[in-house]
Amino acid sequence: MNDMHIDRIAPTRRPSGRCDGTQSWQSLLFMHWRVPVETLSRVIPSALELDTFQGDAYLGIVPFQMRAIRPRWLPRSMAFNFLETNVRTYVVHRGRPGVYFFSLDASSRLAVMGARWGWSLPYFYASMSHRLDSGKIRYESRRASGVRHDVSFRVGTEESISQPGTLDHFLFERYLLFVERHGEVHVGQVHHDPYRVRTAEIDELDGDLARAAGVDLPAGMPDLAHYCDGVDVEVFGIQPATIESAADTASS
Repeated sequence: MNDMHIDRIAPTRRPSGRCDGTQSWQSLLFMHWRVPVETLSRVIPSALELDTFQGDAYLGIVPFQMRAIRPRWLPRSMAFNFLETNVRTYVVHRGRPGVYFFSLDASSRLAVMGARWGWSLPYFYASMSHRLDSGKIRYESRRASGVRHDVSFRVGTEESISQPGTLDHFLFERYLLFVERHGEVHVGQVHHDPYRVRTAEIDELDGDLARAAGVDLPAGMPDLAHYCDGVDVEVFGIQPATIESAADTASS
């Protein structure tokens, strides 16, 4: 996709009106691998185009904590928490950049059922843990099928916000997700403050989430690893991608 035809700023703006729910994403580890364009192009829906940065395509694996999850109508006292790990790449649909999820593992059966039914997202239930030990953060995940993901890492000290036009902005500042639903592309949107990220150093990494999604990653550690303490998120409802969002209308 010709980057000149992609508006990467419009999706960062908050849509007008009330959100459909709120949540907090905490202790996020972003791991990214450069993957051949032809490899990822084969495993995304034909209605989507692979998004690239200076000719490179990326696959990301992101374990994190989901906290204070609730739809707008649910009292704050009834919000719930779980752990999640998603496998993703970056795509464009009709000039709009976003995320395509190959899989999302969650430690809540309720979240898995709700996301599959309400958003048609490929969620899987997994037994998951998160712990801090001797300055290292460790995530572990196991599906009943045996698919797993374990990672242990340390966090750097210098924090920054990515700037438009940079690789960091390309990877992190993604506010749209695309999914095939009922035979057509649908889009969901979130809004939050920009990520404040630090570099991360991976100590141990093992698992087969990417392989389960149909992608064989290069051996060894990821090309890039970053960490964010967290962001508070507003979630807006999913809708057919042919419907122009309020943020897009305002920017046009």
